[in-house]
Amino acid sequence: MEKSGTKGALPVQLPKDVLHAWNLDFSEAAKLQRELASRLLIQDYLGPVRTVAGVDVSYAHDSDRLVAGAVVLDAESLQVLERASFSGTSLIPYQPGFLSFREIPPLLEVLAQLTLTPDLIVCDGQGIAHPRRMGVAAHLGLWVQLPTIGCAKSPLIRSPEPGPLRGDRAEVRHHGELVGYSLRTRTGYKPVYVSPGHLSNLDQACEWVLRLAPKWRLPETTRQADKMVGELMRAQKAG
Repeated sequence: MEKSGTKGALPVQLPKDVLHAWNLDFSEAAKLQRELASRLLIQDYLGPVRTVAGVDVSYAHDSDRLVAGAVVLDAESLQVLERASFSGTSLIPYQPGFLSFREIPPLLEVLAQLTLTPDLIVCDGQGIAHPRRMGVAAHLGLWVQLPTIGCAKSPLIRSPEPGPLRGDRAEVRHHGELVGYSLRTRTGYKPVYVSPGHLSNLDQACEWVLRLAPKWRLPETTRQADKMVGELMRAQKAG
């Protein structure tokens, strides 16, 4: 595990009180998502961002095995400061709109291992650009009470195409409400789908995804986390 000597860095403090149980059917989960969405703070709560984390989960194709990972980067240099991982099994099958119920339990396990608390977490998935405003970034933010944003490879809500150049963006609306942006991070490549999760806002979400993607389509947080969990999953399969 790579570690940094960042002054004042503290481990991620997971809440002592459980936010909710996980053993819910999908109708109960949908009701819970609507209730939790009312607790989100989509405002400028970001202070100085010195460290930023990417989180991701990889799944085996032939079983319910999974590997979750978190990578903490220096926000300016994008150098890796710390990595952590967790191997386990999926609690539920994939169901569109309920990804957080599959991914957050292992992500909480891996975040608890970090010795650095990131100032911002970037999730490979939606924030509030979700039919019930409760994508994985929003849901995770409520659990850990840290600023989160979602940066997804594909949209969950119908999303217009942005202009062709890096930095171009198009509004994503759901029932008239602005919930995110289709954002072009690299000229000539597909956009990503960006929305705030918790303790951040729409403009900050786009600003940070662009900062974290100076060269590639995906932010470096996502690239590093995806690379790590993919390698670990392949190693498990080979072993």
